[in-house]
Amino acid sequence: MAAATARAAFGVQHIAKGIGRLSNIVLKRGAGSFVWTDEGRKLLDFTAGIGVTNLGHCHPKVTAAAQAQIGTLVHGQVNIAMHEPMLSLIEKLKPVMPDPSLDTFFFWNSGAEAVEAAIKLARMATKRQNVIVMQGSYHGRTFGTMGLTKSKTVYSSGFAPFMPGVLTSPFPYCTQCAVACGNDTLGFENCCNNPIHELKVLLKQQSAASDTAAILIEPVLGEGGYVVPPPGFLPAVRKLCDEHGILLILDEVQSGFGRTGKYFAAEHWGVRPDILVMAKGIANGMPLSGIAANKELMDKQNPGSMGGTYGGNAVACAAGVACAEVMQEEKVLENVAARSKQLLDTLNALKTSPKTGHLIKDVRGLGLMIGLEFNSPSFPTLTPKDVAAGISSKVQAKCLQNDMLTLTTSIYETIRFIPPLTISEEEMRQGCEIFTKAVEDVANES
Repeated sequence: MAAATARAAFGVQHIAKGIGRLSNIVLKRGAGSFVWTDEGRKLLDFTAGIGVTNLGHCHPKVTAAAQAQIGTLVHGQVNIAMHEPMLSLIEKLKPVMPDPSLDTFFFWNSGAEAVEAAIKLARMATKRQNVIVMQGSYHGRTFGTMGLTKSKTVYSSGFAPFMPGVLTSPFPYCTQCAVACGNDTLGFENCCNNPIHELKVLLKQQSAASDTAAILIEPVLGEGGYVVPPPGFLPAVRKLCDEHGILLILDEVQSGFGRTGKYFAAEHWGVRPDILVMAKGIANGMPLSGIAANKELMDKQNPGSMGGTYGGNAVACAAGVACAEVMQEEKVLENVAARSKQLLDTLNALKTSPKTGHLIKDVRGLGLMIGLEFNSPSFPTLTPKDVAAGISSKVQAKCLQNDMLTLTTSIYETIRFIPPLTISEEEMRQGCEIFTKAVEDVANES
């Protein structure tokens, strides 16, 4: 115990302060839906490394593929030659793309790098500069992506000036929409579509279509609160892009690879991206990201304009191939559907319970990308119920006390649920019981 405490203290002292952490526990190993600390404590992981270990920690097939590749070829630099795992990964990815036009790929390391690759491609291909992003969006914390991220100011405060040519348009967040909250007939199922109106106004007042390279959207807001857009929003954006020759970039870094119950979230609305951004679940924890577009668009870039020392690493690509095979062999999407219902039933029961319902404003999500938003005093015109500030962090702390990792998100009081897609019925039941107890305990204390 003393040694573990000393180890944690060493890390706090010598790891950059700019890294925010849920806790100072030290993780030693992981398997499936669980992780273990250096003190031997077993934790149910409802974070999956922020949506990365979609197939659970150390999935046997993925682990074996990475181990085999390490003994064969670790680093096949992409600007020098092609390597077998990358070609195999492309063969696996092409059939599961949300549109068959997405047939050409570029691989990098992180989600933020992939977003930057998409912006580079859009600007080069269109010969336009401006990029429109959504209010509440999260696209990374590199210098380029800081200017694209609009979910919280903490990610960019003090680092300006940012990349020029970035404009922001509202995302349809019906739960916190001033129009919907003031009209009982409007809401998610009957959206006012004001964000589409605002997007059209932006194109007339702030960035002419002829100056706009791309509209960059997360199909489901991630860090912004796990917000699902109403049915007509993304198709309307696609139509607007087609009318003006603007490229539609879908950032599926967090929503991709089965997280929402489809291989990619775009499939829920039948929307074709011009550029698809992917990372996280692509290799189950190995550093790998990428973009996909049609060959004609991708070939507009000159040789040498894209690359990176570690981009498309051979070991990461081998893990990605194994992930694609596991998705099919283990019928992962079927499990997501079953476990999603199990979790949503629990959360909706809390929302309607006389003991806890007064705390909860909204339950939303797709697949195993689910958010629960508590009532918050920060925005009294939109959330009139009186609930103490910090409730999401209090519930999160209760969960951790009872051996479950969860994450808060957004500027509102929201907890997000991102367990492994392979989580079992029993493990989900355990997680639901821990969370239910946490909310009930906070309700009793408030």
